[in-house]
Amino acid sequence: MTAALLPFFIGIPFVSAGLLSIFGNRPALHVGLLMANLVGSMVAGFALVAHFTGSGPMAHGVALWPFGIAIPFAADMFTALMLSVTGLLSVTCAVFALYSGYATSQYLAPLLLVLVAGVNGALLTADLFNLFVFVEVMLLPSYGLFVLASRAKAPFRQIAGARLYVTINLLTSTIFLGGVGFVYGTAGTVNMGELAGLAREDNTVAIATAVVLFALSIKASVVPVHGWLARAYPSTSPAITALFSGLHTKVAIYAIYRIYAVVFDGDSRFLWVGVLLFSLTMIIGVLGAVGETTTRSILAFHMVSQIGYILLGVALFTEFGLTAGIFYLLHHMIVKASLFLSTGAIEIKYGTGTLGRVPEILKREPVIAVAFFVAALSLAGLPPFSGFVAKVSLIMASIQAQEVAAAVVMIVVSLFTVLSMIKIWSGVFWGGRTSMDQPEVEPGLPAGTNVGTLTRQQTEQLAQPTSRIGVGLAAPAVILAAVTLGLGLGAEMLMGLSQTAAAGLLDTSSYVNAVMNS
Repeated sequence: MTAALLPFFIGIPFVSAGLLSIFGNRPALHVGLLMANLVGSMVAGFALVAHFTGSGPMAHGVALWPFGIAIPFAADMFTALMLSVTGLLSVTCAVFALYSGYATSQYLAPLLLVLVAGVNGALLTADLFNLFVFVEVMLLPSYGLFVLASRAKAPFRQIAGARLYVTINLLTSTIFLGGVGFVYGTAGTVNMGELAGLAREDNTVAIATAVVLFALSIKASVVPVHGWLARAYPSTSPAITALFSGLHTKVAIYAIYRIYAVVFDGDSRFLWVGVLLFSLTMIIGVLGAVGETTTRSILAFHMVSQIGYILLGVALFTEFGLTAGIFYLLHHMIVKASLFLSTGAIEIKYGTGTLGRVPEILKREPVIAVAFFVAALSLAGLPPFSGFVAKVSLIMASIQAQEVAAAVVMIVVSLFTVLSMIKIWSGVFWGGRTSMDQPEVEPGLPAGTNVGTLTRQQTEQLAQPTSRIGVGLAAPAVILAAVTLGLGLGAEMLMGLSQTAAAGLLDTSSYVNAVMNS
């Protein structure tokens, strides 16, 4: 694959979104072009992974403008792995969204395509300002998706969540842009190739880049700036929650890995800060889930906790630590999306995601139950799933780096994670309905909307629909659960690819040379 093809990861979804906006409400065309784009992006990501197994990084300056003017796109194994997994999640979440009630919407496909273009651009760009631009491109359709998930009379919880999501992202973007300005003012450039190692050599550049990392840590939901995620993500529809869980925070995590490796050159002076903050993120995230009573709110807090695990890899900044962190990142994207999709399918069909308000799903929906069970065990880090390999590797890497306290934190937090998964299992899949007074979600609707005016009898009827969860709603969660099982049984392959990606972060010379020669 030639580097000149990299801009097509962004250009094709953009053009397709524009065409669909022009053509108007033609559902068949929207679905066909959307899925063609998403599947094509996923396949191209896998092709890049195959390419980088035998080749080094590649870079391309858009439109062949001179260096310093052209937007630089660069890719290596780390980029390719992220493009592949984000592509897989985009496909599965789009299918889920289409079957959950969005199929006739003329806005879903254009918004998703712009979102994917922004994600791909953020992963590929080698320029801090353009990273900011593509993150904004990724966020703008997200605001639209929040609106799309609403009905005419949205509940206060949903309005408050959307407002919080927009507000925190606008604030974070302002900090991000300010940080990029500080970097340019201190270093005279925002090109990653020219910034290589400057934060290690110049403390003013280090401080300026730290502002950028702070903004990204807010987007990644790192303690102490984590509270927004657990409130905002459950307030939209299950389909959008699953999509956001696999894309938004993970782009920020990818950027933190990339910037610290290239600009700071893995400077050991600041690693202790990361170990402390990311350990606290694990603890506070998992404790936040203890008092929650809905499936998505529990999973959202665990998402915060797991982000601490992922970012610990960059805080260790050893080959083993980075390898384990990257493996954990890819594993978590798949598993968390599977959990959101399986519980989301139940919420859409049965009208609520509150524990104890649905009948025994295990008997009625065994396929969804198995999908959740597999993904939950993987999230908790039990064999033979990918989560076991990810957690054991990260614990071993922490011990190897003499961060024993962080290893102990990971083990303890894993026990709390098991308890939370048991809590959901007993409250949704194993136990019976305990309270049906005030349902939260009307079955079959794409958004989480209150229907508090229903009588108790009507509610009980809604909670026991005559039909079961369809293949379209169940398949995405099942597929991702199967993937995590496959990655656990065949972990050596992904671990090898992650090790190649980690080697590119430890020694960034080939990546920097590719950018400088683009």
